[in-house]
Amino acid sequence: MPRKTDARANAIATAQRLFRIQGYTATGLTQIITESGAPKGSFYFHFPRGKAQLAEEAIDQYVASRIAVLRNISANTAGDAENFVRQVFGTFAAEMVASDFQYGCLMQNLANELPALDAELTKRVARGFVDSTEIIAEHFRRCGFAPARASSTAAALVAALEGARTIARLERTPAVFGALAEVSCQRCLPSA
Repeated sequence: MPRKTDARANAIATAQRLFRIQGYTATGLTQIITESGAPKGSFYFHFPRGKAQLAEEAIDQYVASRIAVLRNISANTAGDAENFVRQVFGTFAAEMVASDFQYGCLMQNLANELPALDAELTKRVARGFVDSTEIIAEHFRRCGFAPARASSTAAALVAALEGARTIARLERTPAVFGALAEVSCQRCLPSA
């Protein structure tokens, strides 16, 4: 029997995985409980508000992980916008390949479903996109981009990444990430 801390962590990890593969609506509590190995009573002890609370925590952990990845890439490519862009696309492409093209972006999947379902979860997802975009914009500002250009380039990069995941899942190839990295790097060139 899993320990309490294991049951909670396993439920969050299972929810993240299933939300990334199936989405929010298609993922039922019974499936989460079964696949996480958590007893039903333990689940409600940890998540008294049920699926919505579990989704909040899954979103928060996913966003924290995504931000950590972006910060790490930024630290490894300080002052180099082009290498930063290539590493971001490469990292996301590698994750798609590692998941056998099953994992979409948890935030994107939920953003497609939640506005009509749950305002609080929608706010959390929106905040995740804002925070991720700001990490990218911050990197570009440190590379010498003017604030407006840094923000618009970051927003375009996030949109391209989300679209790339969708196309990669459909085509079952990471090729779109490479193509978008090339196009995005053009935006990283100094303005004429």
